[in-house]
Amino acid sequence: MISRSEFHWVRGLRYHLRAWGDAKAPPVLLLHGWLDVSATFAPLVYELLPHYQVLAPDWRGLGHTDWAKDGGYWFPDYLADLDTLIEQRFDDSPIRVVGHSMGAQAASLYAGLRPQRVRDLVILDGLFLPDMEAKLAPKRYRHWLDQQKSPPQQKYYDSFEQLAERVKVQHPQLSDARARFIAECWGQRDAHGRIRLLADPAHRFRGPSLYRAAESEAVWAEITARTCFIDGEKSMFVKAIDEQTKLQRRQLFPSGYTEQVIADAGHMLHFDAPEATGQAILQFLQEAP
Repeated sequence: MISRSEFHWVRGLRYHLRAWGDAKAPPVLLLHGWLDVSATFAPLVYELLPHYQVLAPDWRGLGHTDWAKDGGYWFPDYLADLDTLIEQRFDDSPIRVVGHSMGAQAASLYAGLRPQRVRDLVILDGLFLPDMEAKLAPKRYRHWLDQQKSPPQQKYYDSFEQLAERVKVQHPQLSDARARFIAECWGQRDAHGRIRLLADPAHRFRGPSLYRAAESEAVWAEITARTCFIDGEKSMFVKAIDEQTKLQRRQLFPSGYTEQVIADAGHMLHFDAPEATGQAILQFLQEAP
């Protein structure tokens, strides 16, 4: 099924929202990760239809959503964008939210900050950021200052085939067909016939802020939604924190949680195993009272 595009004005930016399925079906909001776009979720989405209508925004500066006018991308902006978009697009009924990676962090914090708005929460290979000690701040800030002198530039490719080859360098497990699909989601042909990435290069700035796990943990403790963690068996991010830390974080979710592991899948669950991941999401959502 081909998706439909909606556009909404969100905090001064023209936001792109992709929708699949019957508009009268219960909605599921799907949030992608860093430097990804909503379109790559399509193979996963098919597993949720026709039970649900699935909607997925392109985050600011990614896909077909406007780039930030000041060239900066701060994590609280994603939360504010999400809060505004949900207020505009959905009624007052609690919704189902699924987030991958960076989208999982945003989804989890939103679920704690607006607990009345989220009934079911699915975390796709997320919440693995390690805590950062204050002593790292000088080095991090110096690096951020040095980046200002040579900001990242837009990347171009001669063809989608060339971009697909680059995708396979980063994701060698993908078939040629799947890599080409990702390339066509990530790129767009410009007026000169080149393929440019649908991502503001400013996303590649490494920010100066440190990740303080205690702040996230305080927000997670406010979540009331049923929660499911779906991890990739071969994800490198799972190993970013130890098992005890992972368990401690998940036990903070006051409504309890379930866990599933997708065999042979890495961090990009919707690249490696979209059908199995979609079925795992559907199973969890269908178990809801």
